[in-house]
Amino acid sequence: MTQHPIGKLQRVSLREVWKHEARDFTQWLQDNIDVLNDILDLNLVNVDREQSAGSFSVDLVAEDEGGGTVIIENQLEKSNHDHLGKLITYLTAMSARAAVWIVSEPRPEHVAAIAWLNESSSADFFLVKVEAVRIGESPAAPLLTVIVRPSQETKTVGHQKKELAERHDIRRAWWAQLVARSEAKLHAHITPGQYSWIGVSSGTRGLNLNYVVTQDECGAELYIDRGKDSDAENKRIFDQLYEAREEIEQALPEQLSWERMDGRRACRIRISIPGGYRSPDEDWEAIQTRLVAAMNGLDQALKPHLKKLRLGS
Repeated sequence: MTQHPIGKLQRVSLREVWKHEARDFTQWLQDNIDVLNDILDLNLVNVDREQSAGSFSVDLVAEDEGGGTVIIENQLEKSNHDHLGKLITYLTAMSARAAVWIVSEPRPEHVAAIAWLNESSSADFFLVKVEAVRIGESPAAPLLTVIVRPSQETKTVGHQKKELAERHDIRRAWWAQLVARSEAKLHAHITPGQYSWIGVSSGTRGLNLNYVVTQDECGAELYIDRGKDSDAENKRIFDQLYEAREEIEQALPEQLSWERMDGRRACRIRISIPGGYRSPDEDWEAIQTRLVAAMNGLDQALKPHLKKLRLGS
């Protein structure tokens, strides 16, 4: 069987193929936009050079199938912060739907930045590596490789991260307003955080007085958890308090929920209040007034019984 020779792929200096970025490479890309369309799976048309974006000039501006603007920034060298800034500036100035950044050597920090922009922005960002190659004495050919592209998964992740950050900010505002109340003395020293609860010790190790909040509900509770391997002791403490249930409940205007939580280590005794951090801002004061009163009442109702507890070592 006759064996055919296999050529060796060789990299060629980009400046050997396109001596000038604007005059040569940008012009070539405008005339051969299908090369970019193939790797990006887009259909860019009506490609224009050096469109004005304020006091700047965009390398290429095109339209996608839906008529949206797509900007293309070329850089025949290692990616840098200056071009990343231009890319974002041009996209904003042109109200573009997508941006394509073509570089010869994408730096890791810029790969990460473009991936982050796809997560965090409604626009689409592409980072493309350009090389020139030849086999033997053949003419040089462009080799374009997509390094970062948008996807539904990245957009979903970005939306989830944005929702999480927003949730943290709202909860921090909720706790800040609550601990600033003059009657919330038990928790006044706590720095507002982003989590769904804040707590202080009841005076007995492992028995904490916690405020909790969700989107639509909040609560004041005694949370019983004496630590690792304390399952049995937690249940004994809960059972002792439950024996005094009638007396404890008579001292409270709100209904108590007794949650032994069999199968789990901890137990809790909670007063639940309708309304949470997603309630309208103007309702927060009334909700928290009731919540703080519930916490203060729970503390006073439990205090004499906590002193009588039979505790392990």
